[in-house]
Amino acid sequence: MNASRKNVRSALVLFTFVAGMVGLSFASVPLYRIFCQVTGLGGTPGVQSSAPGKASEIDFHVRFDANTNPALPWRFKPVQREVTLKLGEERLAFYEATNLSDKPITGTATFNVTPLKAGQFFVKIDCFCFTEQTLQPGETVDMPVSFYVDPAIYEEENTRDVKTITLSYTFYPKQDDAKVSEVRKPSATGEKG
Repeated sequence: MNASRKNVRSALVLFTFVAGMVGLSFASVPLYRIFCQVTGLGGTPGVQSSAPGKASEIDFHVRFDANTNPALPWRFKPVQREVTLKLGEERLAFYEATNLSDKPITGTATFNVTPLKAGQFFVKIDCFCFTEQTLQPGETVDMPVSFYVDPAIYEEENTRDVKTITLSYTFYPKQDDAKVSEVRKPSATGEKG
């Protein structure tokens, strides 16, 4: 084999390797997100279509936290700060969001559960965070999340000590709404500032 053919072959091998690595880097974020949802790694809650049919007699506490990215002119808060439920019992909780701007704004919520080791046992059935939310100027909406805490949390040695889980959401402007921070917010006196 002459040197020219070896160089072409080496170039093709290197190009294939680089193309594969680039492809893997683009696929890594969605693959990691799926992995976290399946395993509960990083406090990512699981998702199911319904709660198990039977609740335990063990009381458990779920706290709610809400945050808004500074670029999103929304007020976002939990309607209730904490609920007590039985392990395996389906519960419905609400968050409230208000668009403080004079334009329609679309936001998307990220979420996590703390302590992180309990993430796989916090299971969402339905959630506002599964889709983008668009609020009209001045609009206030209640956003529901239906969930349960898997009784298996007390079967794992690592999580038997967990008595309270905190569900936390942060709303961000939709990527296409990158100029959201330029939207003018009405002041308390009603003037635009």
